[in-house]
Amino acid sequence: MMRILSKILLALLCVSMLAVAASAAPTTELHVVKIAADGATVLNETTIDYRWMEANLPVLGDGVTHYYHQGPVFEGDKWDPEETTNFKDRGAVKGTAVRDLAELVGGAEPGDEIMVRAADGYHVEFAYQNVYTPDPRQGPIGICWYNGAETGAGERQGCGYVPDYYTGMRLVFFADDSTNAEGLQVYGNQDMYDTLPESAQHFYDLYPSTGGLTVKWIDEVRVYTGGFHGEKGALAGSLDGPGAETTTEPPTTPLPLGVTLAAALAAAALHARRGA
Repeated sequence: MMRILSKILLALLCVSMLAVAASAAPTTELHVVKIAADGATVLNETTIDYRWMEANLPVLGDGVTHYYHQGPVFEGDKWDPEETTNFKDRGAVKGTAVRDLAELVGGAEPGDEIMVRAADGYHVEFAYQNVYTPDPRQGPIGICWYNGAETGAGERQGCGYVPDYYTGMRLVFFADDSTNAEGLQVYGNQDMYDTLPESAQHFYDLYPSTGGLTVKWIDEVRVYTGGFHGEKGALAGSLDGPGAETTTEPPTTPLPLGVTLAAALAAAALHARRGA
């Protein structure tokens, strides 16, 4: 009986771990798509990988300079205009500008929005001006596929190209160093307040945090003609191909491990009760 139970639990644990890993793994390809004003019709699309991006499009970053975002500031001015604390080192990254990716499918115009979507459905949207004519304090918005040096502190990211750079492909703002006393290239919380519309700003509870904009494991860029009209907080399903309908339904995810194990135990108990 115990041998059967152990086998059941081990099998369910393996399935659960594989399902989680599939939605939280480095990405190496991008699906880039332009969507009509109806929010559903695909006007143009292409799929490219990081090797093609490096070889054919301008490269952001040099693989030496580190770029930073900022986490929430809990003491004093939550916007921290002097950029004094809680920097999030995103590594010595190289990547491709979202603008250049959008141009592959016809580009964007004022009034359009560009969505950057992760493999698990998490997404952020940016207005035309933030992608095409960014303030230097914000810098170009890039999708990074290379990290030349590990972070000094905090989240480990891996070095080299994806998938060895295992938090990639990742969204990073290539901000200048004009507001940082240490000369660091930080996209700070005050920078976000001054350069992004309120709808695009990220908060941790009531505290601003540009760190929340650095989406990991990106697999899709969408240009929405006339702007994105779906639910900002919902997960975005993958587009399957030409003419596929845009959806904001969350993808199917595995049951929590505790629920899975509880179900396995119940099944094993029933099996034993029947005398098998």
